[in-house]
Amino acid sequence: MAFQTNRLNKRFKKFIEKQKLFFVATAAPEGRVNLSPKGLDSLKIIDDNQIVWLSVTGSGNETAAHLLKTPRMTLMFCAFEGSALILRVFGTAEVIYPRHDEWERLYGLFPDYAGARNIFKLKIDLVTTSCGTGVPEMALVRTRAETELVPWYDEMGTDGVDAFWREKNVKSIDGEPTGIFE
Repeated sequence: MAFQTNRLNKRFKKFIEKQKLFFVATAAPEGRVNLSPKGLDSLKIIDDNQIVWLSVTGSGNETAAHLLKTPRMTLMFCAFEGSALILRVFGTAEVIYPRHDEWERLYGLFPDYAGARNIFKLKIDLVTTSCGTGVPEMALVRTRAETELVPWYDEMGTDGVDAFWREKNVKSIDGEPTGIFE
């Protein structure tokens, strides 16, 4: 049944740590809502009220652009195996780029992924659950990010990733700046 609290308890932390996939939702005051799936070993729970997650380069950088306008973020975790559960984590977030002082400390929490571009720090203000019985049970076959995405950025090298950012990650699909080079 539905439950609400303002922090992660032990049960929620354990559930989150088991997930191979989570979803991120953000929206600026105007324009499109963005909802993205995330994988890899890219999310860490700092404490009951804070989560950080690492963003590896993608075809857009909507989350960063949205946070420059409105710091709202929602993370959603779904049980694709075992007991049904959907867990949503709401809060305010900020984007940390490699040029920021905090980058090295936070990046050290994650594997060294080629194409790593931002870390998002979420301060939790609400955690909710719902039953999740509408979510199908599914088996994980493989993680494409580890076998396709990260090796692709690794082959690009630093200069290639930088060029890709300049082409695809400077503006959102609504034309808003992402702050990646500012």
